[in-house]
Amino acid sequence: MDQKLSVAFVCFGNICRSPMAEAIFRKKVEDLGLSHHFDCIDSFAVSGLNKGKDPDARTVHVCESRGVPISHKAKQLSISDHNKFNYIFGMDENNVNRLSAYNPRKAKARVGLFGEWNAKPAEFETVVDDPFRSEGLSEFEHIFDQLSHFSDEFLRSEVQGRLKLKAKL
Repeated sequence: MDQKLSVAFVCFGNICRSPMAEAIFRKKVEDLGLSHHFDCIDSFAVSGLNKGKDPDARTVHVCESRGVPISHKAKQLSISDHNKFNYIFGMDENNVNRLSAYNPRKAKARVGLFGEWNAKPAEFETVVDDPFRSEGLSEFEHIFDQLSHFSDEFLRSEVQGRLKLKAKL
């Protein structure tokens, strides 16, 4: 398959969950040698509240402590992005509802919860809760594990099949 994939992750403010998801997913794609199959991996907000801001310090700390580089400035998803990406993943139902409301007819993007790729429902919720108001790092550590699992499952089930990869992920 010659068509490259593009994936966007979206949360409310683009400073906690979605930049973490982007960083984790990008690292996994690179580690698996799949970068040449992706046109774009990015993250956005449904709100313009934090435009231009760096990720939350706790997001940066958890990513870096797990060996995942993160560098991002918050930005808001635009309607035109729905035709740029194959997949646009919201972190919770509110994100998905807002994304769906602005998804143009016949848009390229498949919009849904990133948690649709949850193969461990006893261990992880399908919704990625916003850790912004939490104290400490434990909630950020949990969502890192959650997003890492969803990334693995998406790459294993969706990408491997779509790209018809011979090697098992």
